[in-house]
Amino acid sequence: MLTSKTFVRSSGVCLPPTPRVSPRPLLPPPALVYVIPNAKFTVNPYDLFIRQSRTTPASPTQHLRDVLTRARSLYGAGMGFSSLSVLASIVRASVGLHWEEESDLADLLAVIDADIGQAIQSSKEEIEGGRVSDFGVAREIVKDLREAVTGSMADVKRWGGEFPFERAASSLECWKI
Repeated sequence: MLTSKTFVRSSGVCLPPTPRVSPRPLLPPPALVYVIPNAKFTVNPYDLFIRQSRTTPASPTQHLRDVLTRARSLYGAGMGFSSLSVLASIVRASVGLHWEEESDLADLLAVIDADIGQAIQSSKEEIEGGRVSDFGVAREIVKDLREAVTGSMADVKRWGGEFPFERAASSLECWKI
């Protein structure tokens, strides 16, 4: 006898219905520490790049790509200032690295430069939309990013490389908050 709790497949075999399971909540990567409700988290800078030696080029890790995905999610959701904090951590972690001009790392750093520009735009929209409740915190985040970009510029100048965050530096120079 069939009940409402069974069904018949075309093969004639009676099986219980598949239970509906709600999807598991997405868990943050282990190296990220969330602080609720500000959507801030810290990034372990030692997990972002594989450092070969002082003279050989570094390479990005999967963790860096995951952190970038998080930053993009933040600025894409209109949380530009939160994403600027994450991106500042990445810029700071790049200090001390060397890369070849036409390398994968140089290309990725150029993409991060574009991400910073997008996050700045998202932050400006946050201000215009009246969604910034504490301008002191917003100014600190921008100041932190400026310092990270300035530190990277000085470091790259020391070893004679091509500075990868040129657009970010220009945008930050013109942005008054």
